[in-house]
Amino acid sequence: MTKPINPEDDGAEMSFDGRMSYSDYLQLEKVLDAQTTRTDTHDEMLFIIQHQTSELWMRLAIHELTAARKCLVAGEVRHAFKMLARVARIFEQLNSAWDVLRTMTPSEYTAFRDQLGQSSGFQSYQYRLVEFLVGNRNPAMMRPHDHRADITALLRDELAQPSLYDVALQLLGKSVDLPKAVLERDTTRQYLASDAVMAAWIVVYKDPETHWELYELAEKLVDFEDYFRRWRFNHVTTVERIIGLKRGTGGTGGVSYLRRMLEVELFPELWHLRTDL
Repeated sequence: MTKPINPEDDGAEMSFDGRMSYSDYLQLEKVLDAQTTRTDTHDEMLFIIQHQTSELWMRLAIHELTAARKCLVAGEVRHAFKMLARVARIFEQLNSAWDVLRTMTPSEYTAFRDQLGQSSGFQSYQYRLVEFLVGNRNPAMMRPHDHRADITALLRDELAQPSLYDVALQLLGKSVDLPKAVLERDTTRQYLASDAVMAAWIVVYKDPETHWELYELAEKLVDFEDYFRRWRFNHVTTVERIIGLKRGTGGTGGVSYLRRMLEVELFPELWHLRTDL
């Protein structure tokens, strides 16, 4: 029989009286004490953890997107590439989470769904912040947070800054002519696709060697939106598989509402230009 491994023989720390441990650093007591179920059903724990972990990943996505925008504003474009690549992989992780949730059957969800009240992922302020950050800005979507002055202030502060895509367009305008209507637009409002912007991006794509940083930036944005779209699609599929065409707990049309969201484009010109190349 093989002799049991003693980690102390390798120098592993084994005593943590008065010293910081793994659990201390991660504050695991707070994290693992946050799964308060409202029923005694088996699958409610899955539902809570899936959404809590999604919110943690979104917190990291916000951290990375905010830093990437700062880098672009400062002209540190290549530094932003790593952050944008990481955000795409974060949404890959978020996509995988739907696979776990889809192991829950309609009967299992129905057993505790009534206990959710009016709470819904539609009300996720971090998801709203991600959308505002990248450029999908609909001020009406702040209304579900009117009861929280701190959250409303957070979203309003984000709207006061140019979005990630607006910052990218400012960089584009330094190399390729863009009209003032684009460069001086009200960035608190929803961005609308522009033929002039698409023409400018086409210039970049037709001569990537001359505009390499802009070309790579565009592809990093497309990569992120690719994973973001998959996440939205998987959301629709998961909801339809579990609740069919019922209304959402937050009052939306459920699947019908989520399907409309699939039509939203974050960086429209970067997708449309491919037809004209």
